[in-house]
Amino acid sequence: AAVFPEMQGGPLMHVIAAKAVALYEAMQPSFVEYQRAVLNNALVLAIELQRLELRLVSGGTDNHLLLVDLSGTGVTGKEAEEALEKTGIVVNRNAIPFDPCPPRITSGIRLGTPAVTTRGFGSEEMKHIASLIVKVITNIGDDKVQRQVSEEVSQLCQRFPTPGIDD
Repeated sequence: AAVFPEMQGGPLMHVIAAKAVALYEAMQPSFVEYQRAVLNNALVLAIELQRLELRLVSGGTDNHLLLVDLSGTGVTGKEAEEALEKTGIVVNRNAIPFDPCPPRITSGIRLGTPAVTTRGFGSEEMKHIASLIVKVITNIGDDKVQRQVSEEVSQLCQRFPTPGIDD
């Protein structure tokens, strides 16, 4: 009675099959190469954002995610998220450790590199993205800057179409 029906149902064969396929794909050399590219892109993005004087929580990254601390910029996570979204750069507002802002506002933004890596972005594009992010954050409310960055984002996306969608 501790297993079925209250705690656990029967095995779902489609879920087991999906896990088997995912594990098989994860064992392929192409997946290992992709993961290395994701991590390298995150590292390059982290280094460039820091060079451009944005602070990263933990001082960098060891994985595909970066958490940017905006507390010294005068810009909230919500403001940055909304301004960047208008340009086509998708980030999430995210709380930072000991965040003084409410959870719906936040003092940080979270970035990830899998989506851009899937499109084929490399180190040079990561540096470009970092500069665009900083440009938007340091010019919140400047429509001219937002239009310019939006155009640059559009050009990047045209150079690197989304596999399976933009083909």
